[in-house]
Amino acid sequence: MNTYLGEISIDVSKSPVFKDWTPSQWAMKYVETYGQGDGAHHKTWVLDQVARILLGTPVVVSVAKWDNGEQEYRFNTGEPSKEYLAWVDKMLGKVVDDENGEREYSYDEGIAP
Repeated sequence: MNTYLGEISIDVSKSPVFKDWTPSQWAMKYVETYGQGDGAHHKTWVLDQVARILLGTPVVVSVAKWDNGEQEYRFNTGEPSKEYLAWVDKMLGKVVDDENGEREYSYDEGIAP
């Protein structure tokens, strides 16, 4: 049985694999990697991740390693960008109940697969 050694974050800007990737390439990577999961809640999560990436949220990459030499890249979105947060605020619409802060619409971030 192979022993999992853990994962370490890498600096994407210095990675020979990812340093030149554009937001569009990252968005497509998320669609390819996570977009086939069953369930609307998982697909909603992928859409939200794509929106985050296209609106300036950074992608954080780490490398997971095992004692047999195998490794894999793992991807997460980082701290949401101001552009993404403003977009979500716009998606929520107007405040319809000042007392409770209820908005005109909801925004669903989905559930990671």
